[in-house]
This record gives sequence, C-alpha cells and structure tokens, in this order.
Amino acid sequence: MTTGNADKLITVVGGSGFIGRHVVRNLAKRGYRIRVACRRPDLAGHVQPLGTPGQIMPVQANLRYPESIATACDGAYAVINATGIDNASGAQSFDAVLNFGAEAVAKAARAAKAGVFIMVSGIGAGANAESEAARFKAKGEAATAKAFPGAIIVRPSIVFGPEDRFFNKLAAMARFAPALPLFGGGRTRYQPVFVGDVAEAVAMLVDRGEASGKIYELGGDEIATMEELTMFVLETTRRKRLLVPVPWPVATLMSKVMEYLPGKPLTANQVALLKTDNVVGFTAKSAGHDLAGLGITPRSFRSIVPTYLYRYRKEGQFTAASGTPE
Repeated sequence: MTTGNADKLITVVGGSGFIGRHVVRNLAKRGYRIRVACRRPDLAGHVQPLGTPGQIMPVQANLRYPESIATACDGAYAVINATGIDNASGAQSFDAVLNFGAEAVAKAARAAKAGVFIMVSGIGAGANAESEAARFKAKGEAATAKAFPGAIIVRPSIVFGPEDRFFNKLAAMARFAPALPLFGGGRTRYQPVFVGDVAEAVAMLVDRGEASGKIYELGGDEIATMEELTMFVLETTRRKRLLVPVPWPVATLMSKVMEYLPGKPLTANQVALLKTDNVVGFTAKSAGHDLAGLGITPRSFRSIVPTYLYRYRKEGQFTAASGTPE
C-alpha cells in the first residue's frame, strides 16, 4: 500500500460490477480512497472488505441522471467508467448506458476537474460494427473523448474470472444440453484476458496520473477460436458433448426467437458479436498500448479458469481426476 495516495479520491462508476470490483481492489491496495458509484449501494457491501475500514464507500448514482453522477465525481482525483451491459432491457438500453451514460460520466469528471479519466470499453467497438452494442460503445468513446480531452480508453477482449459470463455460461450449458452450437463453425478468434490483469492495467494508468488520450487494447497470452475454447470448457468440466456447426443465418434466426424467452439465452447482439475476431490489433501492439507495453505479463485462461469451473463437473470438486467424461 502506498500511503502517499491516501489523500487522492478515485470515483469508480460501476465499481460494484465484475470488472469494477477488481479495479477497486487494485486501487485499494495502492492506498487510494475510493468512491464506488452504483445504482444500488445497499447491494454493494461486497466491495468494502476489499480495502481497509472507511477506505471504500458505495454511493448512489444512475447513468440516466447526470446530477447523481456529478455528485459522485465531486472532488475526485481520477474517475473510472467501468459500466457496461450485455443485453438491453427497458430503460437500460445500449444508448442509455454505453453512449449517453458514458458522456454523462465524462462531463461529470471534467466538471469535477479530475486529472485522469479512464473508460473501460471493449475490443471490437466501431462505428461500422455488426453488433449494436459495439456501435454504441464507439459512440460512447467518441462522446467521452469530446467531453474529457485526454480521456484514456481501455478495450479488453473477453474478460475471464470467477464471476465471468463467458466460461461460466458455456459450462452451465454443457451441464444439461446434449449438444453445443458452434456459430459460424466456431472459427471466430478470441484473446481471453484475466480480469485481474485488466484491473492492474487500469490502476497503473491511474498511478501515472496522465491524461494521455491513448487507447489500450488488452488481451491474454493466447489466441483461440470459439471451437477451441468450447473444447477447453468440456475438457475442464469432464463433459462429452456433440458440437454442432450452425451457419450465421440460422444463428441469427435462432436469436430473434430466443431473445424473447425468459433470461434471453441468446440475442441478436450476441450473435453479431460472435461474428468478429476479438483480438489485440497490430496498431496497439506496435505502439505498446497493450499489457506488454504496460509491463504486465498476462495470466493464462488455461491456468485460472479450471480453478472455478470445477463446480460444473458431475461431482464438483470431488470428481475423480481420472474420471470418464460424462
């Protein structure tokens, strides 16, 4: 812990979420005081034990109400926007969260005279992306850069960790489904990155105290296709399932039906996301705007994911090491 950071307040908008809580943990280790801005601070008690007593304080804020965001950012040395949604629902639309919300946070940080602003976006964000979410992320990035000159954009690939919604979802499907779909034949490439490495990168950028305006793309140590990742999950959970290639037109048709089912098991946006490779680009790597450029050695999904997917095995942690796949 760096005691010299105790007089610096960091506001993490969305700090109670998957990526946000790990960012909070890393900032707390560095001695910063942290304000966690979220819609339900009464449900964010899990972030307070990540630091010392009184170091972390959840506060109420809602992206759709800029005044609440401005209050949460007041007096902050740095502001981090770690909000995001997988599916749009009601008032929580992609536009409201990824675009309007991102702009509101950036404007609040500028008004608070914060020295550093960091937005967590995602690889694949682009004005011409097939995914609606990716297009709105691009709009949010542009609005952020305009509202806060010097804003830093962090774009991770698929983020994995104990609470992730990628490996856990695949493993959950494999428990009951006799077959798993490979949309587009499973050829799309990904570069899964550990949530702890993403959080470390964000914390390091806060430490630098620079409003550099750079865009960082964060990926893990290995690029793998969707088919390879699905096979990895099956091997890890000791499941034997049929893998069925599904052409993109069929996948899109399936999503248009399934997104109206309870829990939205598959949406058109998710299918669109699956069509595009999600890896660190050459430009980011050559400029040193990646984990290696920050001096971070990425941790492998092959070494970490099995530590939390064992619960999906037939007998959980008690499954015999030499057990036959089910």
